[in-house]
Amino acid sequence: MINLMIAGEARSAAANKTFERRHPVSGDVATIAAAASPEDAIAAVDAAQAAFPAWAATSPSAQRALLLKAAEALSNRASDFLAAMSAELGAGQIWVGANIELAKKVLIEAAALTTQIVGETLPTDQAGVWSLSLREPAGVVLGIAPWNAPLVLGARAIAVPLACGNTVVFKGSEVCPATHWILADVFREAGFPPGVVNFVTHAAEDAAPVVEALIAHPAVRRVNFTGSTRVGRRIGALAGQHLKPVVLELGGKAPLVVLEDADIEAAAAAASFGAFANQGQICMSTERVVAVGSAAEPLVAALVARAETLNALDLSVHGAALGIMVDAASCARAEDLIEDARAKGGRVLCGGVIADGRIAPTVIDGVTRDMRLYDEESFAPLLAIIRVADADAAVAVANDAPYGLSAAVFGENLGQTLSAARRIQSGICHINGTTVGDEPQSPFGGVKDSGFGRFGGRAGIEAFTELRWVTIATQRQTYPF
Repeated sequence: MINLMIAGEARSAAANKTFERRHPVSGDVATIAAAASPEDAIAAVDAAQAAFPAWAATSPSAQRALLLKAAEALSNRASDFLAAMSAELGAGQIWVGANIELAKKVLIEAAALTTQIVGETLPTDQAGVWSLSLREPAGVVLGIAPWNAPLVLGARAIAVPLACGNTVVFKGSEVCPATHWILADVFREAGFPPGVVNFVTHAAEDAAPVVEALIAHPAVRRVNFTGSTRVGRRIGALAGQHLKPVVLELGGKAPLVVLEDADIEAAAAAASFGAFANQGQICMSTERVVAVGSAAEPLVAALVARAETLNALDLSVHGAALGIMVDAASCARAEDLIEDARAKGGRVLCGGVIADGRIAPTVIDGVTRDMRLYDEESFAPLLAIIRVADADAAVAVANDAPYGLSAAVFGENLGQTLSAARRIQSGICHINGTTVGDEPQSPFGGVKDSGFGRFGGRAGIEAFTELRWVTIATQRQTYPF
């Protein structure tokens, strides 16, 4: 039984309400978890508010030490995370291990940030006055994390806000409540004071009232959300209604542009990994390959060869690298996208078979603007090939989507690749690398329908602190009257 965590204590939800999470393929019950009510949500914020003054006054060295202990505790819970992610998400050891390793780096980077929260001396026209800018903790931060990379994105929702002196209410996903509970419990185990990190989760039908109660609470001063654009719009609207600053990292439709002078095998390797890892259920997944001129034919051949190799794997042994889909509805939606493309002239070169919660890595050539797959996020291992005549057309196609999270450009001419990269409308762009990449010290976030604000490094400090202007008069001031 997974409980809430409020003020350092495991608690049942109001009226002892619970909900079930079932394995996406077998249907077996994976987790029974407490289903928080709005009253539970308010109690969690109250606990965070009560803990805030003492935590904000805690020395940077003490905060850093606790975050480093949390990183160690997270590593020590590897077997717990593997069991929970396997039962709730069907995740294999490779994906769990990658989540643990990057989440640990997120915590270590946050620990380093505790001594980098600085202000500056400002110029002033006033004689005998010092003018300063200061960064101070904002208060209670609400962190909402999704299921698809639960440890990385969960740690990101918690760690930097803590490093900035804030307390946190972490709202876990109803798809992986046990996984997110263990992550929250890591901070208790590391010795964080009661109330500094609180955990709530809820049944799917209770999402709207619980989230609204959390955002509406006066003590919540920042909201950070990672998830779908559809839900992100609602979070953003609620935050705006209550005048709460919000960081939104939402959906994506990442393009990988391949110029004519590109290393074809390198581009194919990057696209294959970016498109098919975790069944394409990553916000940065490579969903479109934009192939320029003569690069198209050899690139498509290389992509199909890689996809067919993956499809030939014994999934009982190697399939963990590819993962399974989160639910049957996601499989059905992917199948609809494939059939829509096929009906409109798209050529399904490999894959497309759906069984046991897995979609075979799928390459579809000849994708055009009238197909849903052209600009609709699939969140599945479906790789659309779009052929264009030149680099300018490639940039135009890369930008012809509502999203703008991650992108990549492959080419040997650095001037040409950099020119293309700078014109692509995305928060992240990698030259001669895959679209799937994250480092905790780097600013992470998107533009357009992929959201706004940035996680990571100093950008996280800007997001989760208040910037204040303070003046100190060292001599008596005169005034007009």
